[in-house]
Amino acid sequence: MSEVLVLIDHVDGAVRKPTYELLTIAKRFGEPSAVYIGPAGQAADVTEKVKKYGAEKVYVVDDAQVKGYLVAPKAEVLQQVAEKASPAAILIPSTSEGKEIGARLSIKLKSGLITDAVDVQPGDGGPVATQSVFAGNFTLTGKVTQGTPIITVKPNSAAPEEAAGAGTVEEVTPTISDAAKGAQIVASQPRKASGRPELTEAAIVVAGGRGTGGDFTPIEGLADALGGAVGASRAAVDSGWIAHTFQIGQTGKTVSPQLYVANGISGAIQHRAGMQTSKTIVAVNKDEEAPIFELVDFGVVGDLNTVLPAATEEITKRKG
Repeated sequence: MSEVLVLIDHVDGAVRKPTYELLTIAKRFGEPSAVYIGPAGQAADVTEKVKKYGAEKVYVVDDAQVKGYLVAPKAEVLQQVAEKASPAAILIPSTSEGKEIGARLSIKLKSGLITDAVDVQPGDGGPVATQSVFAGNFTLTGKVTQGTPIITVKPNSAAPEEAAGAGTVEEVTPTISDAAKGAQIVASQPRKASGRPELTEAAIVVAGGRGTGGDFTPIEGLADALGGAVGASRAAVDSGWIAHTFQIGQTGKTVSPQLYVANGISGAIQHRAGMQTSKTIVAVNKDEEAPIFELVDFGVVGDLNTVLPAATEEITKRKG
């Protein structure tokens, strides 16, 4: 059975949930092999984590030559691992960095690339990816017909399934070109912890728009009661009410949670492009003619400042 390479998404050795989802997907059509690019001292811990989700092999790459640069060196690392392993496919988390790595890698391997897949299944001649396109108005299935299929997959596209893998470690010493080191990170600042899950990975997202009037307290209260992340529409961000890192939509982040709660958001096509693949969508809006109601599974016509605190109170009571 051919290997399927999975790029491990981690922060200082803490493996993120999309990695386990990709390993689960990889088992459908090959032998999962994880690629770890990071500090060598954390490789053993990372290997133990990913082998619980089926990683038969773990390619370990010390990030000494990669750290401090943008994504180009990581693309060269994956290229060299792929040329060594001849995989059936390469799966990468569909983050902004992941998609850039995928794009660079597709050029280096002269292979086709599919981005933002919401499902990947085995098919004749290679894996078949499902995408939500044109602002979520159409569902498309396609497969790569040239080279090694490279697919970036959105978070929450599969439920992680534990399955013991061998976790055989193979150390790789890459050769990084000078050209790949052209863009260097000269300073960075860690994001302040909010205690909430990462927006693009969250199973529950509670978002606010123009209808909040700038007060996100009810949004945050409901998100915390549900254990979810906070998001926002472009209108709220452009008004300066909340940072751009919370923006969901065509010019913001794309989310695909199990539950999406839109509050005071009209539902313009630009916003829908970032959340339409959510499994269950609930909207709260005073305007019963708001376009968002065309999309939802459940809708509440009402003032979010009344509806959300009542819902938060009832959820908190039931949790207690």
